[in-house]
Amino acid sequence: MAAPKKAGAKSADAKRNNVDMGLLPDLMGFNLRCAQLTLFQHFGATVGKEGISAPQFGTLLLIEANPDISQSAVAEALRFDRSTLVQIIDRLEARGLVVRHVSPTDRRSHALRLTDMGEAELTALKDLAVRHEADVAAALSEAERTQLIALLAKLHGG
Repeated sequence: MAAPKKAGAKSADAKRNNVDMGLLPDLMGFNLRCAQLTLFQHFGATVGKEGISAPQFGTLLLIEANPDISQSAVAEALRFDRSTLVQIIDRLEARGLVVRHVSPTDRRSHALRLTDMGEAELTALKDLAVRHEADVAAALSEAERTQLIALLAKLHGG
């Protein structure tokens, strides 16, 4: 681990704003949050231009990879509470991208499947997402990108 910066050290952005960031630049949480904001803002400006949010995109990817997945399994995998997922599915269903139907294995729950339109839309979205990731990670080598993903997965237990 790198030695903490001297108290009062300022990043380039902070110097422009004349703000002493104190300990913040040395904290994982602060840096993760800044990186998350950068990623989500860029996602919104690229993939999001298609009217899809990052949580909706993740949901579509999971449904594609797991046809007939239950809503509760999607919520658990994406770490959403059930009410949040219901809103996401409602929006995707209203757009004609996802269909709910009675689960073939448990008649008490809904299974999720992409519609033909959902499959076509997701194909285009995945192309945009790959470009988005490349743009955001442009400052990293492929080895650094792979290492970053591995380290983040290690932190969240993935």
